[in-house]
Amino acid sequence: MENIVNIDTATLSPEEKGELACSLRGKGCNCCQAVIMAYKDELGLSEQDIKKMGAAFGGGMATMDATCGALVGAGIALGMLKYDDSPIRGNAKALISEFKEMSKAASCRDLKGIDTGVMLTSCEDCMKNAVKALSSQF
Repeated sequence: MENIVNIDTATLSPEEKGELACSLRGKGCNCCQAVIMAYKDELGLSEQDIKKMGAAFGGGMATMDATCGALVGAGIALGMLKYDDSPIRGNAKALISEFKEMSKAASCRDLKGIDTGVMLTSCEDCMKNAVKALSSQF
């Protein structure tokens, strides 16, 4: 299987990681997978393993009924990068708070305006915001 990320993600700025994530969505990655993929080299994971990890979170958890997939991806990457046998709940809370501040919600349903008809934040901006919120934890 051919890799879709042919750049060392460890050398990218948070802004470049956000752009990379956006470019991967629709090219074999959902929002969750794309955000994790932006940290591929730091994580030391294969693209196939990243795709498996994020496969259930396209369209958010439970298909738009719960947490945004990009935010889930940032949470997965946070755990993989930061966890060292001690709790990271504070980091997770900060990640979610920062994402919500930038995106105006954390639920895919709310972000996409399913009930209101008013989109709060696009998927692309959710991915950029998730990467930005994750980068602030390091």
